[in-house]
Amino acid sequence: MALVSEFLGQLTLSYGGEKEPKFPTVVPVRDFDRAKDAARIETINAERSPSNMSALKGALSGSLEALMLGLMKSTTEYDASELKASMKGLGTDEETLIEIVCSRSNEELVEIKKVYKDMFKKDLDKDVAGDTSGNFAKLLLALVQTKRDEPSNVVDYQMIDEDARSLYEAGVKRKGTDVATWISIMSQRSVPHLQKVFDRYKSYSPYDMKESIRKEVKGDLEKSFLTLVECFENRQLYFANRLSEAMKSKGAKEKVVTRIMVSRCEVDLMKIRSEFKKQHKRSLYQTIAEHTKGDYQKALLSLCGGDD
Repeated sequence: MALVSEFLGQLTLSYGGEKEPKFPTVVPVRDFDRAKDAARIETINAERSPSNMSALKGALSGSLEALMLGLMKSTTEYDASELKASMKGLGTDEETLIEIVCSRSNEELVEIKKVYKDMFKKDLDKDVAGDTSGNFAKLLLALVQTKRDEPSNVVDYQMIDEDARSLYEAGVKRKGTDVATWISIMSQRSVPHLQKVFDRYKSYSPYDMKESIRKEVKGDLEKSFLTLVECFENRQLYFANRLSEAMKSKGAKEKVVTRIMVSRCEVDLMKIRSEFKKQHKRSLYQTIAEHTKGDYQKALLSLCGGDD
């Protein structure tokens, strides 16, 4: 597995002109070329004898294979591929769809849409519309349209109050829920504005926003709204809790663990690690070591970038 270790050691960061600061666990290597390295791995594979090849295929199967293939893509390509896979064939993988669409920032979603179109020659919103229905579809589409306001230096207290009251009047205050109002506020307002809205909301409603969501809506719509609110409040804590949840039982839900580790290692995994330790009183590293095994475990620990 020396090649696996070497590849993990050679991952890079693509620092663009991002507004959000990054807190990666995977650090840059000069002159790293993802495509070239992927090709090199293919070449090495091709040069192996049949018996060696089957041994290598055996080593790179299942979760380890998914993880290594994921690392050969850029973060945005990986997100786009995961979205595509969640809508492929019979049945939709709503869990993946919700996690990616509801947790990514406006900037990230703009990039994902571009890359999705390049990779699959299809529009992400059309695929989402074809694979989902009802208010769940409406919410996802509103998010994919990336109409969210940019954060402003000016705090608009009147608008904060109006939005808080609208959310209350559209939900807890009435019989039935005016979901369209919830969707438009949560898909269009900036994150700092929404944080203040949820705070103000408590002066109108006997329940906080998350409790209100649980009372008002169910199923995928409930999960989507909850994911949004959790990410508006603390995105890294949301991922830390997802990882903890995925590793609660005897085995790990490896698909979820792989997806979060691969998609966040170049973005904010360092912060996710510290939120994990704070919330769950043990490190992410120790939790991975306890709930996974073999080369898959080694690869995850390598991405984790150390113990806390």
